[in-house]
Amino acid sequence: MTGEVRPRERNIRASIQRIGGSLAGMVMPNIGAFIAWGLITALFVPGGWLPNARIAEIVEPMIKILLPVLIGYTGGRLVHGPRGAVVGAVATMGIVVGAEIPMFLGAMIVGPFAALLVKLFDNTVGDRVPPGFKMLVDNFSAAGIIGGAVAIFGMLAIGPAVEAATTTLGDGVRALLATNLLPLVSLLIEPAKILFLNNAINHGVLAPLGVTDAAENGKAIHFLLETNPGPGLGILLACLVFGGQAMRATAPAAVVIHFFRRHP
Repeated sequence: MTGEVRPRERNIRASIQRIGGSLAGMVMPNIGAFIAWGLITALFVPGGWLPNARIAEIVEPMIKILLPVLIGYTGGRLVHGPRGAVVGAVATMGIVVGAEIPMFLGAMIVGPFAALLVKLFDNTVGDRVPPGFKMLVDNFSAAGIIGGAVAIFGMLAIGPAVEAATTTLGDGVRALLATNLLPLVSLLIEPAKILFLNNAINHGVLAPLGVTDAAENGKAIHFLLETNPGPGLGILLACLVFGGQAMRATAPAAVVIHFFRRHP
């Protein structure tokens, strides 16, 4: 019985890790854009180092439109190459329109979903189209019909659902802040790192909450939760002291790697 359960658990964990790796793959290529937004925000917003109202107008369009569209574009490209990237960007526009918070998590959902629909269309219908009509059919099916349909569906259904979920999670984080129990968030974040889901939590949930709080209060703790190296170091030290032989042998090297990853 035990032999049947363990492989199943390993398969589930591997599947979750693959999903987390895919989510990370949507975010990591766009880190430069996040850094650009952060620098512009730190420098030119009214509370920044070099306040400039004209330049600060870039901040909100970047965080609400550009960054989610980049994530949706990258997610679509991972699923179905350039055609998937285009339709992912088109579909992402549907969820960012009218949203009160940055739709990073929504972009991680709708971009790959739209690209998957195009991939299914290409595999079932696209190969049967005569060469003379292929360009016309490809353009209409991808960015035209499928992209437009998913954009509308995202605006009416996915966007509001993601915004409601993010708001609910935000209320939970605020409740922890109000009761001085914020370290409990690490109980969710640290296991997510093992499954490569930390980028989804950080950029999909915590970053939009941080942007909103920073705009209202001039500061936000949300940006420091996932990047905090303390809980991870504590887990590694616990493995070093109390873990099995294999854990004790590998924990010191993991501590060094953890230090350099969190202190570039």
